[in-house]
Amino acid sequence: MIFKKSAIDYLIVGLGNPGREYENTRHNAGFKFLDYLSGKLGVSVKRLKHMSLCEKCDFGGFKVLLMKPQTYMNHSGEAIRDAMDFYKLSPENVIVISDDTTLLAGSVRIREKGSAGGHNGLKSIISHLGTDGFMRIRLGVGSKWGSDDLKDFVLENMSSADLNELCNTFDGVAKAIELMMKGDVQRAMALYNKTRKEENKENG
Repeated sequence: MIFKKSAIDYLIVGLGNPGREYENTRHNAGFKFLDYLSGKLGVSVKRLKHMSLCEKCDFGGFKVLLMKPQTYMNHSGEAIRDAMDFYKLSPENVIVISDDTTLLAGSVRIREKGSAGGHNGLKSIISHLGTDGFMRIRLGVGSKWGSDDLKDFVLENMSSADLNELCNTFDGVAKAIELMMKGDVQRAMALYNKTRKEENKENG
């Protein structure tokens, strides 16, 4: 189905780095979720436009553009700004899914707006949009505590256990996005924000 350019309601953007070598790294949690969501919706996010791999589809009663920016993480805002300008969308119509190195894998943090929290992809988006007033979902990928170099940490492959924990959140994240598009961010937060606690390894 072909949509007119004015017929996009939301951008759903998963952040990550392009290239097979980054596929299972912590920084690519957003790409991983987009792969899950596109599979659930029966579409392929392969069309190169707006400096991204993208695809239009219907989701939750809205017309959305699924986006995987190909600009590398630190320049994610360029791709999002380009798509926003083309479809004449405001920041309130953007939902960004990114990794979060302050949360254990399996945790989810939904916010209506907020600072970048040290995340370079979110910093780029805030810079290019001129506001932090866009919705975002941050996916835990394992705590950075004990890591001397955050850059190396986010570019490491996730363990199979952490990758499993991450992927197990995806169904709930998809349901949260439906609520967010309907304007019920608070309900999405109440139902799908999740903090996974460090397992107690004492006494076996």
